Order: sequence, then C-alpha cells, then structure tokens
Amino acid sequence: MTADVAVRDLTADVTRLESSSSIDELVTVRQRATELRGLAVAAGDDEAVRRCDLIIADVLVREGHLGPGGHSARGALEWAEERGNLYVQARAHRVLSNFYRLLGDFSESLAHGVQAVSTLPAGAAPGVRARHLLMLGCSLDDNGSYDESDVRYREVLRISGDTGDDGLTLRALNNLAYNAYERGDEPTATALAARMREVAARGRGLAAKELDTIARVEMMAGRFAALEETLAGVLDGTVVDPDGDGLAECLLTLAEARRLNGHPEAAQIALDRTAELCERSGLARAAVQMRREQAALFAATDRFRDAYEELLRYQQSLSTLQNAERETRARAMQAVFEADEARQAIEQFRELANRDALTGLYNRRYVDERLPSLLDRDRPLSVAIVDLDHFKQINDSLSHAIGDAVLQQLGTLLEQAVTGAGAAARLGGEEFLLILPGYDAAGAARFCEDVARAIREFPWRPITGDHPVTASIGVAAAPAGPTTVPPLLAAADHNLYIAKRAGRDRVVA
Repeated sequence: MTADVAVRDLTADVTRLESSSSIDELVTVRQRATELRGLAVAAGDDEAVRRCDLIIADVLVREGHLGPGGHSARGALEWAEERGNLYVQARAHRVLSNFYRLLGDFSESLAHGVQAVSTLPAGAAPGVRARHLLMLGCSLDDNGSYDESDVRYREVLRISGDTGDDGLTLRALNNLAYNAYERGDEPTATALAARMREVAARGRGLAAKELDTIARVEMMAGRFAALEETLAGVLDGTVVDPDGDGLAECLLTLAEARRLNGHPEAAQIALDRTAELCERSGLARAAVQMRREQAALFAATDRFRDAYEELLRYQQSLSTLQNAERETRARAMQAVFEADEARQAIEQFRELANRDALTGLYNRRYVDERLPSLLDRDRPLSVAIVDLDHFKQINDSLSHAIGDAVLQQLGTLLEQAVTGAGAAARLGGEEFLLILPGYDAAGAARFCEDVARAIREFPWRPITGDHPVTASIGVAAAPAGPTTVPPLLAAADHNLYIAKRAGRDRVVA
C-alpha cells in the first residue's frame, strides 16, 4: 500500500467516524478515535490528528467531562484558525457549541452553532453536515427559536433519507416531536411519533429518551393505555439505557400519567422505581424532579401536609443541585481558559452560584454565607421576609409561566428597593428575604411599608389581568448582644405569619 493510499484510507476512516450513527456508543467511538489518532501521528497527518482530537473531545463533553473536552476543542480551533482550515474550524465550533450548551450559556452555544454550520465546507460528508445542523437546532431550541430549529431538523431528515441513516432520522424526528409537544400541537406531535415508530420498526428500535417523547405525546392526547404499552419495556427491563437518565425520565412520565389518570397507587410504584434507579446510578437531577412529582402525587391524594413538606425538600435539593452544577461549570471554565480569563470566568460562576436562576436575586446559599458576618458588626440590622399573597391562585388560575413572570418582576422591584449594603434574596417559592444593615425595627418597618406599597401599586394588569398582586411582610431586628441567624429568621417568619392571619397585604414588625 502506498503512502498516498494509506492517508486516503485514514481520512476516510475518520470521516466515517465523524458521520456514524454509532456516536451514541461513546466508549466505542472514543476507543476507535484514539486508534486512528495514533495512526495519524505516525503518518504525520496533523489535520487527521486534530479531527480525532475533536471526536474524543465531543465524547468527553457528552460524558460530562467538560473541562478536558472544552480545552481540547479550543486548542483545535486555534490550530485551525492559524492555518485557515475551515473544516477543522467547523468541527471545533460544533464541539464548543455543545460545551457552552451544557454550561448553560445558551447565547454562546448558539454563536458557535451558527459558526459550525456556516464554516463547514460545501463538500463535507452529508452525515457530518447533518450532525452540525442537529447541534444548531438544539441551540436554537435553547434560545426559544423553535420554528428555526424545526427548519434545521427537517433538513437533517432530508439528508438522513438520502443516506438511509435511521439513527439520524430518529434523532431529528424525536426533536421535532418534542418541539410540537412543547408547543401543545398534539396532531403534529402524534404524526411525528407515528413516524418514529415506523423507522424504529426497521430494526434500530427506540432509545429510552425517544420512548419518553412518544409517551409525553400520548399523555398530551389522553391516550393513557397506549402510554402504558409504550413504556412497558421500562418496567420489565427490556429497554436498555446505559446512562440511566433516559429510563428515569420515562419512569417520571409514567408516574405523572398515572397520577393524572387517577391511579395513585400505580403512580407511586413508578416513583419508587425512579428512586431506586436514581440511587443506583447517581442521577441527581432526576432525583430532584422525582421530589416534585412526589409532592404532586401527595396533593392529588389529599395528603397536603406531606405534599408541602416534600415541596420544601424539592426546593432545597434543587438549590443544592444548582450550586453543585455551577461549581462544576466553574471548574470546567478554569480548565479551558488560562490566567486572567480563568479568574474572570471563576468569579462569574461564583457569582452565579449565589444567584437564583429565575429572578436573578441572591439565593439561600448567599444568605447562609453573608448574614452571620453581618450579625457580628456593631450596628443595627433587620431582616424582612416577603411572601406573595395567594400566589397559588396565580399559578392555578393563570399558569405557572405567569407565576414565574410575577416572581421575576417582584425580584426586580425588591432589587430596586434595596440599595447600599442591603440585599434581596429568594428563599424559595414565593418567599423572599430583605437584608437591611443599619435599620432598627422601626426604620425597617417604614422601609417595608414602602416596599409593600410598590408591590401593590405596580401595574400588574399586563401580566395578571384582573388578579391583584400583594405581599405580606414580617420584619425582625437583631437584638443587642450576641445572636445567630436562626432565631432572627424565626422572628421574621413569626411576624409574617401574624401578617397573613391579620388579612395579608401588610407589614408586621
């Protein structure tokens, strides 16, 4: 075999791996890419080395090893930009798009996703182009551009139809079906789910996350018997999911469907199976979602005290999970960027770790870290717990999306009110905390009367229609002498309870 033939064969092998549907078999892909990289190094083919590096980086990112994967992709991008190699640039942008997507930076993910498609040379293999379009579609989804993402998924369907790649076809159909489900378009979602079954029947079968999409569509249409049949393999163990998170999603969908269909005992069985799977496989996010569904199931069976306590556990575990994820993201950024860039990224993610994702206010973690140090200072300090009145009615009668909009606007009002050394934080749900250094009880009460008035008089009609929005506020001042955070917050919470019992929309100090 001549050297030229060997190089052509190596390039063809790398291209097949970049295009292959076996990209879901991550361990196999990484092993083969490592083998090909060794051949590329021996052949002195720098471009093939970088392409293999990017295949390995893609696997690392998808496995959750964001730091090493992102660092490798960034190095490949710099190498390609220095040499004007558009193909490697496009491949690096695709990996970086997924890197930033998993970090939660959706705007940066979209920027790289666009570059991945626009930079890819026209002569690239169809399977490679399709995977770049899939990544761009996912980034568009994350940014709320569902119509634009559907255009990319349908282009992937055209390519996969030409190449006969059933795995690629199913991924595109799955994303289209889930978009239709999220939009509430049941006829389109049902038609797409039927096409998924047709493709799967040709031999590829359905993965756990694809089964979950079909089950969600069936639940939306009220076809509960069909849903049970779809997810039967999840319960009897015939559906295999190496990572486990797809199975957990299926079990949670099954529990929700059984609850909605009036079968609480069967729903509890699905939740118990979810708990076992989460503990066995270490699925932290699914375990948090399970608590929310468990609270809903308790409420559906009139166990309201249990539902309330489970909801509190859900909020606490969600906060813990978000903090852990933010720390992981900070470490990933540190691994990717050097020197000043790394320090700036770490500071940014440390700040994010202390922020509530919905409102942008500080969170309970910040309160736990900041408040004790303020108590040690020789000056007055007050705190106020702000609780929206009848917030459950907003969620139930309007929607949870409207409820989220109310919470976000309240967060803006509180942040505008608290200046200087003060701070506003979201404790969880519709409950907020104001930290007011320099205020005694009387001053804090006057301040909070202004806050309550600002909430009451804000023009809520564009958000809530005729539904008023008011808040009850409990104020407590730190006593003279040594004290700790728990009794101070307990005093504020006690005064909040009095405000609620006295008719709401008032301040008690």
